[in-house]
Amino acid sequence: MIDKESNTVFLPEEETLYDLAELFKIFGDSTRIKILYALFEAELCVNDIAEQLNLSQTAVSHQLRILRQNKLVSGRKEGKNVRYSLADDHVRTIIGMGLEHIEE
Repeated sequence: MIDKESNTVFLPEEETLYDLAELFKIFGDSTRIKILYALFEAELCVNDIAEQLNLSQTAVSHQLRILRQNKLVSGRKEGKNVRYSLADDHVRTIIGMGLEHIEE
C-alpha cells in the first residue's frame, strides 16, 4: 500500500512476504497444477489421479504431500484410501486468476 500524501510504501511484515513467496513456489510445478486441476471437480484418491494424469502413484503421493503441507489440498480417509480435494475455494481462485492473467 502507498500513502498518497507522503508517497511512502507500506509493505507487509517480512515473514508474511516470505510466506507469500513460498506459496507461489508451490504453484511453480506443472505436475502440482495438473493435480489441482484434477481435483477441481471431484474428490480423488492417489490411484485415480495417477491414472487420469498418466503419472506414477509415487509421484502423485509426493506432490500431494507437498500440496497438503501447504494447505492447498485436504484428505479424507475412506476405508484404506484417502480421498483428496481442494482445501478451499481460494485455490481455485488463485489458479483462475493466474490463468486469466496469462491469457490476456
